[in-house]
Amino acid sequence: MIKLLRQMHRIWYLFWIFFFFFLFYPLYLLTSRNPKYYGLLNFFRKANSFICSLFSGVFFSYKFEEKLEAKQTYIYCANHTSNLDIMILCILAKGKYHFMGKDELLNNPVLGIFFKTIDISVNRESKISAFRAFKKAGENLEKGMSLIIFPEGKIDDHYPPKLGEFKNGPFRLAIDKNIPLVPVSITNVWKINWDDGSKYGSKPGICDIYIHKPIDTSGLTDDDTDDLKNKVFKLIDSKLI
Repeated sequence: MIKLLRQMHRIWYLFWIFFFFFLFYPLYLLTSRNPKYYGLLNFFRKANSFICSLFSGVFFSYKFEEKLEAKQTYIYCANHTSNLDIMILCILAKGKYHFMGKDELLNNPVLGIFFKTIDISVNRESKISAFRAFKKAGENLEKGMSLIIFPEGKIDDHYPPKLGEFKNGPFRLAIDKNIPLVPVSITNVWKINWDDGSKYGSKPGICDIYIHKPIDTSGLTDDDTDDLKNKVFKLIDSKLI
């Protein structure tokens, strides 16, 4: 019975995802055509995420270790266990921001429009693709666009989820561009909706998100990449359930 109810909730949740996406689509289409409108595009993404969570009965509780500066450019690094993570970060991030994600998202019916415009797709099996993606991300950071990235690179097949090994890219980028790095622990969202929900369904509830104090990368060099990566890994893992 519980499995059936969870699958029914997943259908309900997906209905609102697609319903509100199509309502917002004309706005996305207009604001994604020119980078000068990306701030407005992100405002619509944030509003869309909030409304979808409201109608599906999934709510987000954010706990900040330190208040984030609204006009500061950040690199947000979060663990990744659910498709809900996208909405969580859309609501969290301020101003102009963009995601980096796997190139399969170019064909996603909802996320495709973003990964063909504001966001960056990457084939993590290709060094050339990864190089181009991080080069583009570095250029965007210089323009004041925060970067949202999941350093594990994917949602792991293991259930219950465990924090996977981090890639070096975002940490090297934070050092090279002297950008503060914000570790984000998405603690229990996998209990609400793991991965895309197809296996265990989903349910209403409150997702707890812990935002750690930004890490200053000024004065660090490429030799500090591994230390920075390990520090962020331990911080994120310390709050996971």
